[in-house]
Amino acid sequence: MQYISTRGGMTPQPFSETLLEGLAPDGGLAVPERMPRVDAATLESWRGLSYPELATEVLGLFATDIPRGDLARMTAAAYAGFPEPVVPLRPIGGGITLVGLSEGPTLAFKDMAMQFLGQVLEYVLEKKDSVLNILGATSGDTGSAAEHALRGKERVAVFMLSPQGRMSPFQRAQMYSLHDENVHNIAVEGVFDDCQNLVKELAGDLDFKRAQHLGAVNSINLARITAQTVYYFWAWLRATDALESPQGFEVSFTVPSGNFGNILSGLFAKGIGVPIRRLVLAANENNVLDEFFRTGVYRPRSAAETLATSSPSMDISKASNLERFIFELLGRDPQRVVAAWRDLDEQGFFDLSAEQPRFTGEFGILSGTSTHADRLATIRSVHEASGELIDPHTADGVKVAREHLEEGVPMLVLETAKPEKFSETITEATGLRVALGDDLAAMLDAPQRVTEMADDAAALRAFIEARALR
Repeated sequence: MQYISTRGGMTPQPFSETLLEGLAPDGGLAVPERMPRVDAATLESWRGLSYPELATEVLGLFATDIPRGDLARMTAAAYAGFPEPVVPLRPIGGGITLVGLSEGPTLAFKDMAMQFLGQVLEYVLEKKDSVLNILGATSGDTGSAAEHALRGKERVAVFMLSPQGRMSPFQRAQMYSLHDENVHNIAVEGVFDDCQNLVKELAGDLDFKRAQHLGAVNSINLARITAQTVYYFWAWLRATDALESPQGFEVSFTVPSGNFGNILSGLFAKGIGVPIRRLVLAANENNVLDEFFRTGVYRPRSAAETLATSSPSMDISKASNLERFIFELLGRDPQRVVAAWRDLDEQGFFDLSAEQPRFTGEFGILSGTSTHADRLATIRSVHEASGELIDPHTADGVKVAREHLEEGVPMLVLETAKPEKFSETITEATGLRVALGDDLAAMLDAPQRVTEMADDAAALRAFIEARALR
């Protein structure tokens, strides 16, 4: 299996090489030359596997350059700290089941991919006798998941940008309380999109990127997308366990989405062979993606227009992974992808409304928007009906999922984080105070280390040059 760029300017590379690149040299994103396929019989043969064993099978479709035994060792290590089952399914009534993705060390779904990424990066760097300086941007959970997966690793340093004042106190504490020498937190004046733009600017400077050994752990990293694909397989297998004839039985997924990485993994799973009927994208008030999937016009908002909401990890206006979907939508034609992005740069939007009927028909994507009032009402109603507390992002998902239920089609909502990470919103919705364990309470009280910085590429370059591994 080889990988190419969405913009056509990268020599095909194996899986291991794409992990160290982040953005492709031409500014595009790595995608498989062809999507792997599994038939119904193979899918059924995986039903009895543990989560790490299933991850080995699914990731083995992509990482064909890594020996299967090494891959199995890495998946076992990645999920060793998770309770069993690694991904529980929990019905909450009304035809909706939560897919529990928040059992990892930072209580967020990002751990599902990041723990594997930490293992495979270390593996590849040891093979190459090299180092990597990760430059990333986070709107909340990616940063802490990356830092907890990579802290203390000798061959990796992490430079994580986050928007000043735009994350919850819990999210800030999870990142800024880490004092490992290889972890560098940088709070940037602005919003997540400003952080993401800085990452792309430095990653697009190939001389700087190579001199500083820059890489990425944001969801532009292909290992993130492929590792997230695993839990779509797992959720379908668990949701159909009780069926006498599960082959071909379709389920739908609703995915809270800001950067389009998590739902893109669902598209990969559907393309590989998981029987998925609908992939429903749930947006918050920063609903650029919902507008795109309803109209076909993609019009990102400026930093000033990007709202600070109570589901802050989705406070994103420009979705990094959308380019991978556009590549598939436009017939895998790099020239058409480049033209769309040129329109975006020149006029602030691109118009693919002629292709919009295919969003639902060919790709099975629907979408919807949730507001703060919706989140509060959904958190309250789910708790009253099931006793479950859900975080605000998951509440966005449940609210939109309720609008797209179909008779006879199970609706699975991907959980985003534990409610403890957003206790103020939980209290506002239910009047309940979320109890924190001693470890979490100590983390909130721990000293924090973070560097505040203007939205300034030159200042960021100097900061990295002074601290990068070589």
